[in-house]
Amino acid sequence: MRMRHFSLWILILTPALIAPAGSGSAPRASLVTSRVVQPPNPKLQWTDRFGDGTPDFLRLDSPSDQDSFRRWFTLIAEFQALRAPAELPREIDDCAALLRYSYRNALHAHDAPWQLESNLPSQSALGAIEKYQYPFTPLGASLFRVRPGPLAAEDSRNGSFAEFADAKTLKDFNTHYISRDIRAARPGDILFYRQLQQDSAFHSMIFVGRSQWLREAADSAGNFVVYHTGPEGKSRGEMRRLGVVELLQYPSPRWRPVAGNTNFLGVYRWNILRGTN
Repeated sequence: MRMRHFSLWILILTPALIAPAGSGSAPRASLVTSRVVQPPNPKLQWTDRFGDGTPDFLRLDSPSDQDSFRRWFTLIAEFQALRAPAELPREIDDCAALLRYSYRNALHAHDAPWQLESNLPSQSALGAIEKYQYPFTPLGASLFRVRPGPLAAEDSRNGSFAEFADAKTLKDFNTHYISRDIRAARPGDILFYRQLQQDSAFHSMIFVGRSQWLREAADSAGNFVVYHTGPEGKSRGEMRRLGVVELLQYPSPRWRPVAGNTNFLGVYRWNILRGTN
């Protein structure tokens, strides 16, 4: 069941001006899978100080890299909700696809060819991630853990990491729980839900925080989440952008990110940021 439309903004997007968009809806998880096997690199140290299955060589250790990732991740995700629907990359067809797309592109080298492909205006002020850049990561393009179990060097070639991961896999193996209080969310964190009333139970929203696109109104506009509704019937679904205040008061209680809502699983944070405040 989709969340009903209770408010809608009509938006026009240009590189110089982006207008607010708006209402919320339920995302759906994708079913298609694609994996790339990465040959082992004997120079890598397969340590995992948090025991979450994520190798330490993938974690962004420096505060500057962490900040740059958060800024790029949220800026890219919000851009998808503000751009014209016809310009949305076709791979973004549900909530998990939005996570994967924004995550991968946040780690990308943000050079001229990338800007041309992504259709994003220049954002050099956000800074570059120095530790590694997609697709030249220690695991190549296979950024997401897709299997349970302790980390081992064999994971580089046994299918434990892949390019594709659905919403449940992203929650279970690539993020970690922070809180059921949305006030603990930082830009780039994920709100996960489990809606047993739907065919695809696991859903996600990206906590953007203050808009990086609407700088003049950011202080008064409050925090936002963005997500993709996922397909329903013959519809491919669409991107949505919703204020957190509106989400907390949503007419359907099962979508409110509050502790009393058992459908709300909580705020989660990417494992590559683990150990940060």
